[in-house]
Amino acid sequence: MITLYATGAGFGLPEISPYVTKTEVQLMMAGLDYRKTNGSRDTAPKGQLPWIEDAAQAIADSTFIRVHIERKYDVDLDFGLTGRERAQAWAIERMIENQLGWVSTYFRFLEPANFERGPARAFDQAPGHLRDELRQGLREAVAANIRAVGVGRHLREEVAWLGGLSLRALDELLEDKAYLMRDAYPVGVDATAFAMLAAIMTPFFDSPLRRQAERYPRLVAYVGRMMERFYPAHPWGLRQAA
Repeated sequence: MITLYATGAGFGLPEISPYVTKTEVQLMMAGLDYRKTNGSRDTAPKGQLPWIEDAAQAIADSTFIRVHIERKYDVDLDFGLTGRERAQAWAIERMIENQLGWVSTYFRFLEPANFERGPARAFDQAPGHLRDELRQGLREAVAANIRAVGVGRHLREEVAWLGGLSLRALDELLEDKAYLMRDAYPVGVDATAFAMLAAIMTPFFDSPLRRQAERYPRLVAYVGRMMERFYPAHPWGLRQAA
């Protein structure tokens, strides 16, 4: 059986990391049996979660995990899509992970109130004299990554504006369909979009990005629909879109 090394539930989400959520949803889409256990970045093959172990083979990074399960188990998570639609799905995924994801991370880690309420709690069980140092180290490391990709070089309102462009693009792409590429069923990119939008919309954190997302009724309904389909037991209490 496949073992998925995950972050665990938290912040009002079934998984703290949207990349873990993406992989778990794709495993469910593929109809594969798996077991889930909390993992550590310290022991992960690429120093990040998620990663999976499948018949003693370790595969890291959500994108490469998808490639592995599609090849090994003869699954096509984009079944029914044309070549052009597959290209569009890949472009959408890159926008989400390489732009919107960093904007979301900015507001989760670099907004002091959100950081203290969320990521900083990872060190609650550390020895008391080390907690502040560990929390500061995490925040500085994430801030350095956000700056390296360019997002962290902008003013806060500029970061929110950039994220808003991606939210608007997703809303336009979704239109009145149930899912991004098809009305009848979700495909691979839906796992990515759902995971990131849920991470943005969780009521646990407040940010201008979340408030923008909630102004798109179609995106709010889309996240609710995906949550009901893949995590029906998870309580998902979102405010209605304004």
